[in-house]
Amino acid sequence: MWTYWDTDDWSVLPPQLNRRFNPAFNMASIRQALNEAVERVSTVRMPAPTRLRDLIRQIRAARTAAEERTVVNKECAYIRSTFREEDSVWRCRNIAKLLYIHMLGYPAHFGQLECLKLIASPRFTDKRIGYLGAMLLLDERQDVHLLITNCLKQDLNNSTQFIIGIALCTLGAIASPEMARDLASEVERLMKSPNAYIRKKAALCAFRIIRRVPELMEMFLPATRSLLSEKNHGVLITGVTLITEMCENSVDTLNHFKKIVPNLVRILKNLILAGYSPEHDVSGVSDPFLQVKILRLLRILGRNDVDASEAMNDILAQVATNTETSKNVGNTILYETVLSIMDIKSESGLRVLAVNILGRFLLNNDKNIRYVALNTLLKTVYVDTSAVQRHRSTILECLKDPDVSIRRRAMELSFALVNSNNIRNMIKELLLFLEKADPEFKAQCSSNIVMSAERYSPNKRWHLETLFKVLVAAGNYVRDDVVACTIQLISETQPQQGYAVNALWHALERDTFDKQPLAQVATWCIGEYGDLLLYSPPPEDVEAPVNLTEDDVIDVYQRLLWSPQNTVVTKQYTLLSLTKLSTRFQRGNEKIRQIIDTFGSNLHIELQQRGIEFSQLFRKYDHLRPALLERMPPMETARPQANGIIGLVNGEQDIEEDKPVETATTPASDSSALLDLLGSSELSVPALVTSPGAVNNSTAGNNDLLDLLGGLDLSPPAGTTGNGIEEVVSPLGVMGGNEGIFSPTSTGNFLVDGLLTAPIQNEVPSVSVLDKAGLKINFKMERPLDTPDLLVINMTAGNSTGIPLTDFRFEAAVPRTFQLQMLPPSSTVISPSGQVTQVLKVSNMNSGNLRMRLRISYTGDSGPVLEQTEVNNFPTIGSQ
Repeated sequence: MWTYWDTDDWSVLPPQLNRRFNPAFNMASIRQALNEAVERVSTVRMPAPTRLRDLIRQIRAARTAAEERTVVNKECAYIRSTFREEDSVWRCRNIAKLLYIHMLGYPAHFGQLECLKLIASPRFTDKRIGYLGAMLLLDERQDVHLLITNCLKQDLNNSTQFIIGIALCTLGAIASPEMARDLASEVERLMKSPNAYIRKKAALCAFRIIRRVPELMEMFLPATRSLLSEKNHGVLITGVTLITEMCENSVDTLNHFKKIVPNLVRILKNLILAGYSPEHDVSGVSDPFLQVKILRLLRILGRNDVDASEAMNDILAQVATNTETSKNVGNTILYETVLSIMDIKSESGLRVLAVNILGRFLLNNDKNIRYVALNTLLKTVYVDTSAVQRHRSTILECLKDPDVSIRRRAMELSFALVNSNNIRNMIKELLLFLEKADPEFKAQCSSNIVMSAERYSPNKRWHLETLFKVLVAAGNYVRDDVVACTIQLISETQPQQGYAVNALWHALERDTFDKQPLAQVATWCIGEYGDLLLYSPPPEDVEAPVNLTEDDVIDVYQRLLWSPQNTVVTKQYTLLSLTKLSTRFQRGNEKIRQIIDTFGSNLHIELQQRGIEFSQLFRKYDHLRPALLERMPPMETARPQANGIIGLVNGEQDIEEDKPVETATTPASDSSALLDLLGSSELSVPALVTSPGAVNNSTAGNNDLLDLLGGLDLSPPAGTTGNGIEEVVSPLGVMGGNEGIFSPTSTGNFLVDGLLTAPIQNEVPSVSVLDKAGLKINFKMERPLDTPDLLVINMTAGNSTGIPLTDFRFEAAVPRTFQLQMLPPSSTVISPSGQVTQVLKVSNMNSGNLRMRLRISYTGDSGPVLEQTEVNNFPTIGSQ
């Protein structure tokens, strides 16, 4: 090799040059020979660009983002210059560096055409980098994407299996619908290749093509069936994956492949009994990836099919009993086995075995396995409740887990296990959890305890005690529906009103500033039954207040009213309660009047209005005060106890089909929440009804709800609410605004008819309301013979996607000439291929053409979704 000095001093030369070039030592000849040699060397050996590893080292050595950008920009400038000079020697290395820069988030689109040049190269190394660049830098939105089709077709016919393999991988990654249709026949041909490597790659490519273009499925059916007879595990697992995708996309294909259940059972049995296989062994388990794929396909084939389920029962039992559980790989197989058992028409003993496996998962030290077990039990608790009940103590222990996700799932599962036999013990444990729970759990936990107690309470006394404990333990995190429910229960349980007023007085005496809901319930109860607190003998098992006088009670009320820590709503409760005490107490009216008079100049307009109006009751309308402030009648209302509808788990509702459905109702809190959303306390309840589970609505949704109701005249006739019940209004107007909780109309007395059991005169075919993104909603109308003015609409919401749709909420609005009532939905979670039903009843059908605006919200795979639509095509149903 020539050695070159960058110098003009030609006197310093090795003597070999003189002997080699010119024996006469001619300096001119030596200079000429040396220049020619240098030129030759520079032409053949150009300076090599930075290697990829060196670039990575430079980028990682950058201390700041600015230094990193400098390194990247400098390298990108060099790569652009080599592209302009058509330097094909180092194109492969430059594209590799450009892909790394692209993965760091920097723009690399200028390398797209260079990737195509590498793909066209005959060298495998160039093709490999070119196809990798195509997968990362190209998509179907770019015109360059169309230029790669011919290259792919040529390489799919190449004689080298590795070139065919990378072409199939690229086609599966970037195929547009047009490209998939053009090259599908080539992929189908390669699925029949004698080379196992090519068959595996072709099957994976077919899987991606079917996802993009489902109508091409039929082309691959014959070749796919033959893949199950393969001995090569790689081909077999891709074949199972392809069949699974086909079955999930097409019902006809699913029925076609139900014939392969015996083949799958045989393959799975061979995997279990084959013993140790070093080629496919993972931690002592033979090919767990293939086992999981087969179990998942069996679950799809056996769903709602008795014959297919019976054919796979034995093998599922063998997998559940023979799989090694000491390794995480075995737990994965067991988890898939449990899902398959609970999803098919399996035997009861097999279901118990599956639940016991999940119970063992709960004892695992790995918190991920415990979470998976709780989540699975939560989905299957209604399938076999008795089997899950055996693990109740373990589930309750999970309430103490340090992981917040595990505690949440354990709480939801615990409420799903509550029944009339274990209600006392379960609520005791859940109250202990409520006392120590994080604030984010208190609202949901308190509401669910109240609903569980309402459904399964052994007696009214225990029910009241539980509600009071919830108010104390949850503090300000108690939802409004709990306050309304407690007040209603006290009102309708006359024998326990003495106990309630004494218990709440003791709670009110203590510090209640951080427990506003407790203060509201206590002041309401004392205002209604204050005479029982002072002048009636207390219950035997209740600690009675010693030497309690009227002044003591008024002093506590004065402390509540003057405290800046109490909310305005609590002061409204307290002020009205104090006014009622003037008719309950035998003396002390003057002190009560003085306190009320001070609120006539309060800065808050609501309290000022109450102070002025209540003051008039002690002066101008003093003769009416005893009649206006007399004790309220019992607030009787239909409760969801008999029909077994109660939101417990993830908003899901437990429906006991064996119990007769009697009545259903919209809770009082729904009415108040709707009034708040509509932004006016002067409106009566509009003809809009939401499901009882959705009570907490923020004021941020006002505009959305008003937009939903916009264009429909929703104001009901004067003197009635949206449910057609006469509205009770005080002649002084003192019941307006948020204090409507004390009026018979707004405390829950919106009675809703029970589910129709009368014979139906006629019915019409279903009307499709919404069919979008896998959610399909249908209406089926019926009209009872005995109520020709009533239309019953059976709403069915179906889910055709592969994931559950959670937080499903259905809202409806009709014009004011109609009245709309909605019974609670069957669930707020729509499982894959499942459905949710809800009954809507529209009365006054003779008033004109029915129009209905709908708002449907749910949470899917991509996040929350909100859909709005209007139904104007209601068919006419004749009436007798």
